[in-house]
Amino acid sequence: MQFLLDNFIMLSVVVFSGVMLIWSFIGNKVRGITEIDTAAALQLINHKGALVLDVREQNEFDSGHILKAKLIPLGKLSSRLKELESYRDKPIVVACRSGQRSASACTLLNKEGYTQVHNLGGGVTAWQKAKLPLER
Repeated sequence: MQFLLDNFIMLSVVVFSGVMLIWSFIGNKVRGITEIDTAAALQLINHKGALVLDVREQNEFDSGHILKAKLIPLGKLSSRLKELESYRDKPIVVACRSGQRSASACTLLNKEGYTQVHNLGGGVTAWQKAKLPLER
């Protein structure tokens, strides 16, 4: 018991870190976000005509983006939803640099009634690691 009292802060940090690690693995599932890898994204793009929605900023997009991706930065997404209306019931692959901003975009799109929204796990970084092409 004395050990717990003497090391309360350190133990709190360990527990908090563990909870955050677990949340990073299950958080998207809890929020109802469908996360896909690059292979699944390619299948949706090539065989189902999925829209690739890039929610990064313009300068990030200009440095390299997935072929035919549509840029709508996350901060402007809610005001530009009309641009995506034709994809309400079609597949959308949402991408950012690492998959965090795109997860937020997926949550917004799901709340607005978009039915086939998929978060690209690992984002454009994973796309590059898979040696898939980017256009500039």
